[in-house]
Amino acid sequence: ALVDPSGAGKSTVASLVPRFYDVREGAVTIDGVDVRDMRLGDLRRNIAVVSQDPVLFNDTIYNNLLFGRHDATGDEVEQAARDAFAHDFIMSLPAGYQTMVGERGGKLSGGQRQRVALARAFLRQAPILILDEATSALDSESEMFIQRALRKLMTGKTVLIIAHRFSTIRDASLILVFQEARIVAKGSHRMLYESNLLYKTLYDQQQ
Repeated sequence: ALVDPSGAGKSTVASLVPRFYDVREGAVTIDGVDVRDMRLGDLRRNIAVVSQDPVLFNDTIYNNLLFGRHDATGDEVEQAARDAFAHDFIMSLPAGYQTMVGERGGKLSGGQRQRVALARAFLRQAPILILDEATSALDSESEMFIQRALRKLMTGKTVLIIAHRFSTIRDASLILVFQEARIVAKGSHRMLYESNLLYKTLYDQQQ
C-alpha cells in the first residue's frame, strides 16, 4: 500500500508498473525482470487497474465489461458482475446488460460505475492488481459493497493499493509512506503506527 498526505507521487509510482511512464533512474521489476524488457502488450495483459474515475465508453454495460477480456463468454461476464456485486443493479435496469451507460458512464451512479470497473477486473483475472483510490468517492453503502468485492478480488494476487482511507490499506503486508515525492518509511501498519509520526498523524486524523 502507498500512503501520503496528498500529491506526493504515489499515483505516479503506480503508473510505472504498466509503463504509463518509464523510470529515469533505477528499474521497476516483476519477478526480477525489468518491465522495459517485456512486450508492452504482455505486460499490460497481466495487470488490472481500478481507479477512482473508471473509464467507461458510451456503449452497453455488457460491452464495457468485455473490455476486461474480449473473448469472455456470457456466463463469464455474468459471474464477474456477480463477484463485483453489480449483477443485481444491472438486472434492475430496463435493458439489463444492454443498457447504454452514456458518455463516460454518466447514466450510472458513482458506485455503479465502480462496480462495473471491478467486474472488468474480475473478468481480466490478472495476477497484478492496481487499486488507485478505488473507494474514495463513494457513499457508505457503495463502499461496503465494493470493499467486499475487493477482498475477493485481491485473493492470490500482487496488489498495489493507493488510498487515503486506512480501512483499505491497514491489512497490507507492506506499507510505503511518501512525503514530498520520496519514500520516508515502510513497514506494517502496527510498526509504522508505533514508529512514524507522519503515518500516526494521518491515521489518527481518520479515527
